[in-house]
Amino acid sequence: MTTVAALKQEPAPIRACTISRDVQIFDLLIEDMEAELGESWGDLSFNDASLFLTQTDAATLEFLAVAVDEKDEADLPRISDLIKQAKTLGIKVILIADELSPMVLHQMLRLGADDFVPYPLPEGALHEAIERVRRPAPIAVVEGEEGQERAAPTFKAKGDRDGVVLPVHGLVGGAGATTFAVNLAWELATVTKKDGPRVCLMDLDFQSGSVGTYLDLPRREAILDVLSDIATVDTDAFIQSLQTFNDKLHVFTAPSEMLPLDIVSPEDVDRLLNMAKTNFDFVVIDMPKTVVPWTEAVLNQAHVYFSLLELDMRSAQNALRFIRALKAEELPFEKLRYALNRAPKFTDLSGKSRAKRMAESLDIKIEVNLPDGTKQVTQANDHGLPLAESAGKNPLRRELQKLAKSLYELNKAAEAGKV
Repeated sequence: MTTVAALKQEPAPIRACTISRDVQIFDLLIEDMEAELGESWGDLSFNDASLFLTQTDAATLEFLAVAVDEKDEADLPRISDLIKQAKTLGIKVILIADELSPMVLHQMLRLGADDFVPYPLPEGALHEAIERVRRPAPIAVVEGEEGQERAAPTFKAKGDRDGVVLPVHGLVGGAGATTFAVNLAWELATVTKKDGPRVCLMDLDFQSGSVGTYLDLPRREAILDVLSDIATVDTDAFIQSLQTFNDKLHVFTAPSEMLPLDIVSPEDVDRLLNMAKTNFDFVVIDMPKTVVPWTEAVLNQAHVYFSLLELDMRSAQNALRFIRALKAEELPFEKLRYALNRAPKFTDLSGKSRAKRMAESLDIKIEVNLPDGTKQVTQANDHGLPLAESAGKNPLRRELQKLAKSLYELNKAAEAGKV
């Protein structure tokens, strides 16, 4: 008897559950759950889930994967109640969404879903989401270096300005677009010792934007409120959603949740930029690498559209595709200004020759050559400081300082010409 009993294996404890209308619709989710948890997971329908969450066994779950598609939108109240039940029990919720409308997705995230993964599941996306929900919740940082709460702007929205709009778009990953945007905005904000321009830095990469990280700013719930209902947001509400870095730079961070890029429409972005440029002298925008429907709205508003690339084949190919796309849609591609990151040094004749050949083959002019900032750039970003504050003599910082001064002087000259 003892030997027989020893051979009997206890069933694996259930550590997670999927909840859906029919899990067979989400076959990739089944494969990924098995890869992550083996047999330690279960599947529930919406009807069964509500009852299960009232039982004691539910309290031991690590997370729920709630899988929904557009057909489930009519059942939103019941799904919302399930998310609320799970959060009451302290169970993490990962939302698996297939062609869900942005507003419904936003509502579910607001109810407490801890993470969002699109369906069909990208390679490794569920694993990364599970790792994120398993991490201890970070302590929100709402204080500055001197213990002062991050201040909201103190000025009143008067709409008395006509700001210069400067989007920054990385044509390849790792081209340094966010570093460029953050440091250019700071150099513009500090270009003069007194009465400097009022500068707004906007992070419109709703999924992986890191402007807040590079300036050590928390991501506020107010950003999500603005993005979810831009049509009714007034200028005062927009201004109050901003945070002030070192009393000089006003920042619209990326939202705290990962949102679909089409949560806003071109009309929404037009309205958002109009509120920004009528209250600031310069509006620097960190754009997502993906071209989205509202990219056209930003391009039309832009005075100069900075496109960052590197001296490699992927940059050349992406630049060519980008130019072709703009020309095909008859968009103002002439606003593009190309910046070469990690540009060859003055003595690197071979590198300079390669850069010249790339520009000629693409029929473009590289107007900004950005030197390699070395490890000091990574260190500054990790510490949440602009280069000017952590490595003032860095060659990249000096180049951005010159660019900011040039933009400021051009703008002053243009203003003087209007008088």
